[in-house]
Amino acid sequence: MKYILVTGATGFIGRHLITRLQDLNWRVKLAIRHISNEKLPSINISVIDNINETTDWTESLKDINLLVHLAGSAHIFTKEKNHHEKEQEFFKVNTTGTANLVKQSIAAGVKHFVFISSIGAMATLSDHPLTETSPCQPDTPYGRSKLQAEQALIELASQSSMTWTILRPTLVYGSGNPGNMERLIKLINRGLPLPFGLVNNRRSLLYVGNLVDAIATCLTHPNAKNQTFLVSDGQDLSTPELIHKIAYHLERPCHLLPVPPSLLKLAGHLGDTIEQFTKRPLPLNSSTIDRLLGSLIVDSSHIRNTLNWEPPYTVDEGLSKTLR
Repeated sequence: MKYILVTGATGFIGRHLITRLQDLNWRVKLAIRHISNEKLPSINISVIDNINETTDWTESLKDINLLVHLAGSAHIFTKEKNHHEKEQEFFKVNTTGTANLVKQSIAAGVKHFVFISSIGAMATLSDHPLTETSPCQPDTPYGRSKLQAEQALIELASQSSMTWTILRPTLVYGSGNPGNMERLIKLINRGLPLPFGLVNNRRSLLYVGNLVDAIATCLTHPNAKNQTFLVSDGQDLSTPELIHKIAYHLERPCHLLPVPPSLLKLAGHLGDTIEQFTKRPLPLNSSTIDRLLGSLIVDSSHIRNTLNWEPPYTVDEGLSKTLR
């Protein structure tokens, strides 16, 4: 009996993916770091140690035909660590940890390996639509670690019969979403005026229901083999448009103040300084401000045309399910 192995199964995307795969009546096996008190599906579970170059995946890879690799390090909020130490941490988990899993997957006879990378492997900001042929110029340790993991997967798999698919999702949102989207939703839910009335940008987003549907498609579609796809909802929004939509679905007032972007950037740097002293993340720092002010647009037509795939949910439907 062959299974699909999902790593990072208890994470934000993993929980949604397991539900989707079970709805399709697929045999699923989970690889998780530890058994917690949270409710887990009544399916095969294997516990692994921290992901790095020495992780033993032997038990997890037994009877595995298909694999979805979601596990990785996305955020390291530790002010005591310098830039080099943070980059090394991302590299250890995301790059060498993935390469180790790929090697053991090939040895175990895995047929197809789906790697969930990130648009950060290409860029965090772009005024022009990114495509799969755009140059990769990651500007964060996280993005660089993901790009190097992609390269390791392709190189190692090319020496074997195992095929692969790489997905680069944009900002993923949905029920239980962490990170910048969660912080923005909390700000809007307070009903206070927000200083983004003068922001003029475009952002590509991805509802988690659309992402897991794309993953399921890539597991079986023959044209997904040895392909890299950018994935988005297909509807780009400005920050003010996104805020209006979130406020509408939350049934909260939406007041946007015409604050110059230069002042918002100054506020972001002030937030960085406060974080350094308090050792706690704030809703607004320079990273959050850059994403609220800047653009990041992707052209996801390649996956649509190659796999005849369409996102099953619109942005409004995704936000409604997220905020319900």
